[in-house]
Amino acid sequence: MAEKIIHPDDVHRWMVNLWLRAGSSEREARLTADHLVGANLAGHDSHGIGMAPRYVKSFKANELQLNQTVEVVLDNGPLITVDARRGMGQSVTHQAMEIAIERARTHGVCVMGLRNSHHLGRVGHWAEQAVAAGLASVHFTNAVSTIPMVAPYGGAHARFLTNPFTVGIPRPGGDPIVLDFATSAIAHGKVRVAYMKRKSDPGSEVPEGSLIDAQGRPTRDPTVMFEPAQGPHGALQTAAAHKGHALAMVCELLGAALTGGETAQPANRTMQFAVWNNMFAIVFDPNRIGAAERFAQEARAFTDWVQSAPLSGATDRIMMPGDPERRARAERAQGMPVDLGTLADLDAAAQAIDPNLPALSSLARH
Repeated sequence: MAEKIIHPDDVHRWMVNLWLRAGSSEREARLTADHLVGANLAGHDSHGIGMAPRYVKSFKANELQLNQTVEVVLDNGPLITVDARRGMGQSVTHQAMEIAIERARTHGVCVMGLRNSHHLGRVGHWAEQAVAAGLASVHFTNAVSTIPMVAPYGGAHARFLTNPFTVGIPRPGGDPIVLDFATSAIAHGKVRVAYMKRKSDPGSEVPEGSLIDAQGRPTRDPTVMFEPAQGPHGALQTAAAHKGHALAMVCELLGAALTGGETAQPANRTMQFAVWNNMFAIVFDPNRIGAAERFAQEARAFTDWVQSAPLSGATDRIMMPGDPERRARAERAQGMPVDLGTLADLDAAAQAIDPNLPALSSLARH
């Protein structure tokens, strides 16, 4: 696989400069860079800097709106609805989570609907924001884009997107539990990463059971999602068959229909490049439900018990939700791998914003 290694600090500075040149405030540019680079460092290249070229296209098409301040449109104390006004997802969702955290500290819980955000990235990032404040959170998120990406269980064509489900649980004296997964077999961004790698490595494929082609036949070829040979695009399959399908429906209905956002039906797919997200989040103080000391002891005892199981050989150790991200951060702290296709797209995006911006590829070590 052809790729370059770039120091995360260099990528972060480059990403900040990209959005400053586009017109973002200093805070918005830094929040965007923090999130995108952070996704790569966590091992989720699908939600990292490779999304920036699409954001640039959305901005140029007047879909993504920079420097938006979220608006609380319904306020019932611990139950609120926040409108993101099509703003940069990394900024407006941070603002919305700040409000939810403040309400949860006041009331013990905040039930928040966030609607009309531009792509808000890795949802685990927002669970981590709550965890950093000592709070737990549960997130149901939907997405709307130009075409649907995921086929319902038993269906041959796509009808919705990857609709992630996310939970963050702080653990006093231990690493937090952060569960964050797409309700599709894999995230669409991971198909995009495989497709970009395929430009330099024709053998790049997605895992078995992830995709179907336009005729509903299983395939491992990521091009069916981007360059269909005939007819409609291929589609992602749901995770765990009917279970992923059911959870995706819940994310769509709670995340969008309930919050006043848009669902992924054809009438709402009027954008050229944008991805709109809506999110239903429950943020709460676990110390107001039970004794903190008892929770810490029981959580530690249970995770120790689970991890004491003999290994089957499938993995090198039994991980808790959040461990893969912690491992990836340690491995990538001094250098992020970026495939050549993504690098080329990022360099082109920089030129579209300002021809005087240096190419990110020029910062690569090797």
